Amino acid sequence: MAYEYHHGVRVFETTAVGAAIRMISTAIIGLVATAPAADAEAFPLNVPVLLTNPAGAVGKAGAGGTLAKALQQIGAQTRAVVVVVRVEAGATPADTTSNVVGTTTATGQRTGIQALLSAQSELGVKPRILGAPDLDTKTVANALATACQSLRAFAYVAARGADGIAVAQTKEEATTYRDEFGQRELMVLWPRFLSWDTATSAVVESSPVAYAMGLRAKLDQTIGWHKSLSNAVINGPEGISTPVFFDLQNPESDAGYLNGLEVTTMINQAGYRFWGSRTCEMKGGKFPFENYTRTAQIMADTIAEGHMAFIDQPMTPTLVKDMLAYINKLFRDMVNSGRIVGATAWFDPDLNDAASLAAGQLLISYDYTPTPGLENLIFEQSITDTYLVQFAEAIASA
Repeated sequence: MAYEYHHGVRVFETTAVGAAIRMISTAIIGLVATAPAADAEAFPLNVPVLLTNPAGAVGKAGAGGTLAKALQQIGAQTRAVVVVVRVEAGATPADTTSNVVGTTTATGQRTGIQALLSAQSELGVKPRILGAPDLDTKTVANALATACQSLRAFAYVAARGADGIAVAQTKEEATTYRDEFGQRELMVLWPRFLSWDTATSAVVESSPVAYAMGLRAKLDQTIGWHKSLSNAVINGPEGISTPVFFDLQNPESDAGYLNGLEVTTMINQAGYRFWGSRTCEMKGGKFPFENYTRTAQIMADTIAEGHMAFIDQPMTPTLVKDMLAYINKLFRDMVNSGRIVGATAWFDPDLNDAASLAAGQLLISYDYTPTPGLENLIFEQSITDTYLVQFAEAIASA
């Protein structure tokens, strides 16, 4: 392009379409809880509320219910963004479950878990880590899975007994309960932690769910979403409600039994830790691990949201080449950071015929390989006489 003569420097500001694709925020918790004595202005019923310091909001949660304890346990792990939806405790446990599951009222207001779907439009953030500690009956767990599929989120739920309500008491009950689900967006946890309760000044049983939510956010912030929840130290617990036999080298241990049937358990090994990385997806599926599911979700949203600027722009070959360049640059960055093993985006002319292009439709294909977690490390040990061959020479030269 030719410009008029000038002896000096000029700057031309452009607003060209496209920029480096930014990774979406993932350490955002969606918490559904009860708090009968909460500050009603700080936590109105069935309205998503944004917290940037969960531990700092404990006082306004009031005594009773599940909110204050969950905020304490999340805050003990990290200072994460938390979207809280406070629901009313019902007259019966069944009524409470209905309030937690939520609905859409005649006026269009979403309640309970459904209110988490409104967080992005109302608060500008999308919850990615969901849970309802101590309220997650089987019915609630299914509702969380459905919400996760809408939000591309992941949920942690506690194992329940045969009725889907009472806490599972044995490892067999826990694994039987896990078989009730087939969603890749869920992880079942068993047993429960023992932790100090400031309200009663005593050690009591606590749901592991809030701990898992806080730890998941912490790992996202410090390592990345490609690291599973398993084998990371948890802040706060003082014990485990039911003894879980753990032996790193024995697959027949209680922990091995639970993990083999896709239940994540807790161990005390140089600190309290979750042990297990499996989701509830059916055996043989493509997303057996927590980080596989989250990789799929995060890549999909990152690619989609990173291309809003391209919508309604003139679809030229240059535009498509730019899009491919941005995507493949993102993939290289993800590979270099260890988040994925590899990925490639391309334009397939067979899938983009003239009629489709003329109608404003463009299909860009990409594939990827998530980073597997090292779940099963095997060493081969052999005895040999090889190192005795030079025995005499070693003595002589000593």
